[in-house]
Amino acid sequence: MATKKAVLSGGCFWGMEELFRALPGVVNTEVGYAGGENADPTYENHPGHAEAIQIEYDPGKTTYRAILDFFFRIHDPTTRNRQGNDVGTSYRSSIFYGNDEEKKEAENFIERVNRSGRWKHPVATLLEPLEEFHVAEGYHQDYLQKNPGGYTCHYVRGESYLK
Repeated sequence: MATKKAVLSGGCFWGMEELFRALPGVVNTEVGYAGGENADPTYENHPGHAEAIQIEYDPGKTTYRAILDFFFRIHDPTTRNRQGNDVGTSYRSSIFYGNDEEKKEAENFIERVNRSGRWKHPVATLLEPLEEFHVAEGYHQDYLQKNPGGYTCHYVRGESYLK
């Protein structure tokens, strides 16, 4: 099976991972850091990096577009550098595109979300080229599976934008 990967950030990586892991077609998730200044980020030292999730998916069962649709339904894409109680650039809403095709698809999807009228304010999600995804420390992986009562501000908001 040939898989593809998508890297997204939209607040605390734990909550995003927990929801994406159950999405049909997703075969693996890892939390980590993307878009920052240092080559070896850690939870304590990740200047400019966003807490991000790398989603590995089977393109025979889901699409990049469907991944984006779900992404825009599980966080508030209109807040810059904030989700729930988490504030700062680490919690920005970003799509880290790997190629021009993903960038174009992301631009089109942002237009779709803005046209939907679902949000009071326009989408603030950034489009950033994916330079590198850095896997976070082991204790962050599958965090809400290991700590079911842990904090999350992510939940599914509304119907698909694809309808």
